[in-house]
Amino acid sequence: MIQKGHEAERLSVRDNYRNWKKWGPYLAERQWGTVREDYSEYGESWEFIDHEKARSNAYRWGEEGIGGFCDSREILCLAPAFWNGKDPILKERLFGLTNNQGNHGEDVKELYFHQVSTPTHSYCKYLYKYPQNEFPYSDLVNSNRRSRYESEYELLDTEAFKDNAYFDCFIEYAKADIDDILMKITIVNRGAKEASIHVLPHLWFRNFWKHNKKHTRPSMKAISNDCVQARSTRNGRYYLYHENGKQLFCENETNNKRIYNIPNDVDYVKDGINDHVIHNKPTINPELNGTKFAVWHKLTLKAGEEKTVKMRLSKSKLKDAWTDFDTVFNERITECEAFYNETIKKQIPENQQHIVKSAFSGLLWTKQFYYYDVFKWLFGGPGEAKPNRTNMRNYSWQHLTNRHVISMPDKWEYPWYAAWDLAFHMASFVEIDPNFAKNQLLLVLKENYMHPNGQIPAYEWNFSDVNPPVHSWAVWHVYEKDKQLKGKPDTVFLEKAFQKLLINFTWWVNQKDKNGTDLFEGGFLGLDNIGVFDRNHMPPGIARMQQADATSWMAMFSLNMLRMALELAKADNMYEEVAAKFFRHFLNIAWAMHHIGKKDISLWDDEDNFYYDVVEMANGATNLLRVRSLVGVIPMFAVEIMHKDLFEELKDFRLRANEIIRTRPDLASLITNLDEANKDGNYLFSIMRGFRLEHLLKRLLDEDEFLSDYGIRSLSKYHEKHPFVFEHHGHHQIQYEPGESRSSMFGGNSNWRGPIWMPINYMIIQSLRKYYTFYGDSYVYEFPTGSGNKLNLKQIANALTKRLIKLFEANSDGKFQYHADAPDNQYAVNEHFKNLHLFYEFFDGDTGEGLGASHQTGWTALIANLILEMDGD
Repeated sequence: MIQKGHEAERLSVRDNYRNWKKWGPYLAERQWGTVREDYSEYGESWEFIDHEKARSNAYRWGEEGIGGFCDSREILCLAPAFWNGKDPILKERLFGLTNNQGNHGEDVKELYFHQVSTPTHSYCKYLYKYPQNEFPYSDLVNSNRRSRYESEYELLDTEAFKDNAYFDCFIEYAKADIDDILMKITIVNRGAKEASIHVLPHLWFRNFWKHNKKHTRPSMKAISNDCVQARSTRNGRYYLYHENGKQLFCENETNNKRIYNIPNDVDYVKDGINDHVIHNKPTINPELNGTKFAVWHKLTLKAGEEKTVKMRLSKSKLKDAWTDFDTVFNERITECEAFYNETIKKQIPENQQHIVKSAFSGLLWTKQFYYYDVFKWLFGGPGEAKPNRTNMRNYSWQHLTNRHVISMPDKWEYPWYAAWDLAFHMASFVEIDPNFAKNQLLLVLKENYMHPNGQIPAYEWNFSDVNPPVHSWAVWHVYEKDKQLKGKPDTVFLEKAFQKLLINFTWWVNQKDKNGTDLFEGGFLGLDNIGVFDRNHMPPGIARMQQADATSWMAMFSLNMLRMALELAKADNMYEEVAAKFFRHFLNIAWAMHHIGKKDISLWDDEDNFYYDVVEMANGATNLLRVRSLVGVIPMFAVEIMHKDLFEELKDFRLRANEIIRTRPDLASLITNLDEANKDGNYLFSIMRGFRLEHLLKRLLDEDEFLSDYGIRSLSKYHEKHPFVFEHHGHHQIQYEPGESRSSMFGGNSNWRGPIWMPINYMIIQSLRKYYTFYGDSYVYEFPTGSGNKLNLKQIANALTKRLIKLFEANSDGKFQYHADAPDNQYAVNEHFKNLHLFYEFFDGDTGEGLGASHQTGWTALIANLILEMDGD
């Protein structure tokens, strides 16, 4: 067992959750308002347990906290709470608007920053900014009753931070050992006057006993005035050591009287600590025991002063919990700095190194213990009454049992995994923790995740929704990067993933190509409102839609599977036959994209030189939906480079491939240079022939269309003055909207009609680099279109990368571009805001302003990949 040492040594241990990863920041930042906790009859998730009820209602499936820590099964949870002496409630959880309250969907209304973390969470740091004035709960709700044409009303728009009257609350963790967690809360008064704050570190058990009779109720009790013992049959004894403060105990049980107006099951219920501190009620257990505990510190700080509260949670009964406390913290901080110094190239500019470190740290902080057993949720567990559910959400997913630490998109706004988000997360995770990346990709392919029919679960609101099939891309990306980092291939991982992806590929072919034409109808595909109408629920009279994006994703899927099969065939020649199957499927899709039905219509429009969706009407008419969006850009992602040595080594595959081409030369003619290697011996597999790529790039790199100062827009700016209108059973219109969504489609909390999205930009840049590997310096294009400035494809990839990096760099006003319109210039003039990065869900297509979820480090962490992958000028 590794006790200490470098972070890389700890990461080399594969059995993740019995060693240094056993404890981590796995606590959600919001459990209320989720599907899991919704026991309403009609599926009113946002209303059943809202923020107001959360402090009183014991959760069924998880817990939440501010900068919290828990074990990998979330048996014990550790997190702080704060009170400024003015708020009506303790600050135990982050506040935000529900989807029904916000004018642009749900949104957290707090200031917090995931500052740093090592991959094993041996050291973590989190910053929460807490106003000294009363927190403006009502103001934030009432002032957001705006139209979708107005911006969101944010915390910094209120008077809460007036005159910098706030506390910086730094929450840090350091591990002395696997089961020895040190916690330090440092409070700094940033205001100009003396101010007081109450700091209440909490330790509590998730309520697992109420819903599972095999588990007895755990207990916590005071064994001295500075130590509490926590005991459970599930994880044994732990000791929480603290300095000073008043010990407060209650039970993690629902306050039935407050919520449901029925008698409580126990005394001293969940909100007992809150009511005692705020209202001085006798709601804590005088016997000093329970299942929820806090130690109450009252601090008064002069202007600029800082004070620290220390805690230590250990399996060991320590004689002295404090002698080595600071030493352990200093060692872990040093190791953390060493890890990032080794991971991030020295030649990268210092400000960009900071972006990379912040991105990786935010990614690590957004891991979460996720527990959801759909069968039990639908019908109740053993000995439980069956829930009264008219809306049987996810009824067809009764096999699905999730009980793992999983990478989340955003632990407040999206505290549930999303299939295609997770694939992009792993493209970043592999840079810092390859084992975790591989395990996560395999996890969602397991039998208790993947549907028996082969579908990968989308997300908890509707597991049957269809996300783009990017899992195969992520598997191949992680495999190659892992091989590069470790110097040897993990073919066991590749083969495990490949076998399950075969099943998923078959699901796509059977379910989303029902007519067997190799054209696919994926529906919304995670792109929310990118269509002129909801592609999951099309207007009456449309028989089917042949989607350019769904079909292109499947072409990419085929290429990924082909490449994996060829890699596996090096050791097992049976995979050569499978590789030939995917080679043929790729050719079939390429052909089908340009030959639809008897009328021989194409997804590629020769008039506009762009790919569009095609709708087939019930009366037999066919229409191109001429919307210039990412739907028509995604075909360029179906690209792969393979060296001729691979084909010479795999003779059976070469014979099969040649036979396919001999019998159907028309198939091979639709893709690029299949029979012609470049000077380096590389073959290019791609739907985008030279002229198609050239015409696509003309639009993609046009600043009047897709090219923004800060990356590639999701919709061409052409549609700002030329909206696309589709008149059929109503008026359907799509117009360029660079910022927040004006449409309520899919809740209206994200927008694909103009803003910049990091994952798609990453795919574009990665594709350009692959094309450059084949074409080299021989192919040059104008960048931007019409400028006369010619660049090769690698230079264009770098130029796009630099535009995306500008989002995170200080502009001429000294503010990060994504905060260009921040009120009061806090992010420009306040030294305690200046270097605090947020990673937004998407960015305004014109200004670069950060929009949507503010902590969606998940796929926006790809900015770190882009910086690390910069190649030359």
